[in-house]
Amino acid sequence: MKTLTLRRLVPAVLVTTLVAVGLSACGGSSKTSTSASASSATATKDATVAAEVPAAFAGKPLTVALDASYPPMESIATDGKTVEGADADLANALATTMGLTANLQNAGFDGIIPGIEAGKYALGMSSFTDNKEREKTVDFVTYMSVGTAIYVTASSGAKVSTIADLCGLTVAVEKGTVQQTQAEDQSKKCAANKQIKVLVFPDQNGANLALSSDRAQAGLADAPVAAFAVKQSNGKFKIQGESFETAPYGIAMSKKSGLSKPVLDALNILIANGVYKSILDKWGMSSAAITQPVVNGATS
Repeated sequence: MKTLTLRRLVPAVLVTTLVAVGLSACGGSSKTSTSASASSATATKDATVAAEVPAAFAGKPLTVALDASYPPMESIATDGKTVEGADADLANALATTMGLTANLQNAGFDGIIPGIEAGKYALGMSSFTDNKEREKTVDFVTYMSVGTAIYVTASSGAKVSTIADLCGLTVAVEKGTVQQTQAEDQSKKCAANKQIKVLVFPDQNGANLALSSDRAQAGLADAPVAAFAVKQSNGKFKIQGESFETAPYGIAMSKKSGLSKPVLDALNILIANGVYKSILDKWGMSSAAITQPVVNGATS
């Protein structure tokens, strides 16, 4: 996923055709304001956390940016406007715990962190990998742990078990993601006549479509996103090998916002009261759960 690598391990409207479905994962074509998913679960306002919310945000909608094309993390529901998914539900639950209401904004993935810096968004929850490079720009509160998966077209015959096996293949990735960096870095290690042809798309839907149309032989995405694409592909895609380079997802916010403590405390409450678990279970993300979120937990 470029210099400020973003893992957006990491949806558009889920429709019944393969082209539109299997193929949603990390960057919506419509970058507009959307309504919130009605899934704050059993989250309730916590007075102590609410008192920690900086005055600049108190009593106002909490604007949260997501790239709603990355199921099961975030996508547009069948009504064409509601953002749904694990990130959407967690954003709603966090805002409720903080005594606020989430205003979910569908935004281009690689524009979310610049939007936070510009004051357009309070938070970014879009399957961002918390890494040391990004921590120079924004603060993160970690909330999941996810690796990258390789998925291929079942008809390609590609024998892939590790990223090194992608040498000589055409690989589809989303722009600005950790996976873009992983593919490009691996290509440099391949033999001169076996470098990876990396096809970069503005969203995950485009990357998935490249596989379904046989423009690419393999794709890289966050493991849950790849698994979701495989599930929706009706046998067109399959996972190859084990996920790798597991790293924390982080909720992004401005270093000047003062939001890191209330967000961290709200998340700890959701973990303790079971809301966090219920949301991850709902979206098939249980394996990504963590028990001890931290501020700026990058490992690399």
